[in-house]
Amino acid sequence: MLDKNGIAKRIAREVKDGYYVNLGIGIPTLVANFVRDDIEVEFQSENGVLGMGPFPFEGEEDADIINAGKQTITTLPGASFFDSALSFSMIRGKHVDLTILGAMEVSENGDIANWKIPGKMVKGMGGAMDLVASAENIIVAMMHTNKRGASKILKKCSLPLTGVGCVKKIVTNMAVLEVTPEGFKLLERAPGVSVDEIITATEGNLLIEGDIPEMKLT
Repeated sequence: MLDKNGIAKRIAREVKDGYYVNLGIGIPTLVANFVRDDIEVEFQSENGVLGMGPFPFEGEEDADIINAGKQTITTLPGASFFDSALSFSMIRGKHVDLTILGAMEVSENGDIANWKIPGKMVKGMGGAMDLVASAENIIVAMMHTNKRGASKILKKCSLPLTGVGCVKKIVTNMAVLEVTPEGFKLLERAPGVSVDEIITATEGNLLIEGDIPEMKLT
């Protein structure tokens, strides 16, 4: 079973040369640490950064350079900074090739809930609403179950939705899933995780075809 870094490492394999990629808050921010050295990728953060690099080493942080989650980041040569208006014009104008988001729930038809838990105070939906409405390629990074062991890969989301029918692929600590019209198609399983364990942990309709390979993380 994967930890958060393992999820990010697997998603990094989805990033292609020349991509412009938006990284959401949480696990997605780790993806920049694992992208191959032989490709060029521009990471965009909705607070106004293009050209993010890996997280800084301890003692080398610059408190003025942060991502959308207020974490300190590094920037690569040629990076640029701009206001939110320009940042969201990039997003709404569909200039981002891949969006990687965290989620609390995803439904079998690709709905995503990632901004609010009823009864808990939040500042608002934020930029996620623009990202899910504008992006054509959305990959979700998340845990397969919650702390109580209940599935977060559902027939229908129970939490307030961020977007409808927008998620294309999900990478969890247990599996890689593709969203299809028939439900979640199991593509890969995490090292040490059996297909039966994934079936048990998945509430939504799960499609299994042939032998399911283990994830490759390198």
